[in-house]
Amino acid sequence: MSKVKMDAETLLHNLQHFGGTEQYYKHWLGIQYTDGVKYLADNAQCYWLIDAIASHQPSARKKQRLTEFQLWFLHVGNAHEFIKPKRGNAAVLTCWEDTPTPETKPAIIQQIPITDFPLPEIKLYVQAKILLLPQEN
Repeated sequence: MSKVKMDAETLLHNLQHFGGTEQYYKHWLGIQYTDGVKYLADNAQCYWLIDAIASHQPSARKKQRLTEFQLWFLHVGNAHEFIKPKRGNAAVLTCWEDTPTPETKPAIIQQIPITDFPLPEIKLYVQAKILLLPQEN
């Protein structure tokens, strides 16, 4: 039986309550992720997002500036000021070494053709090969 996806408002409210993790979950591509990321994946039905970030780790780790810290953003639609998917795509996943600015380019960009991700955006970190919510840092 398939779990019903949580609405965006409830999901955002509940994600605010994660401030650490009690358990780490191992992804088959080698990274680990926290309780908060698992909650996000379960309730937004977005394990594909963990897969996408994990799949970029071999190339990200080759870039000195991304070995210790990575800032990942998923932006759905065109609401963000300057991070937007290319025409014909529903979303874009980007990785940055620091807070994005219009003058900087992301280290990694992946266009997402189709998604039903319920939030307009989500920010995640990778630190020490662990994917986490910012408030779990």
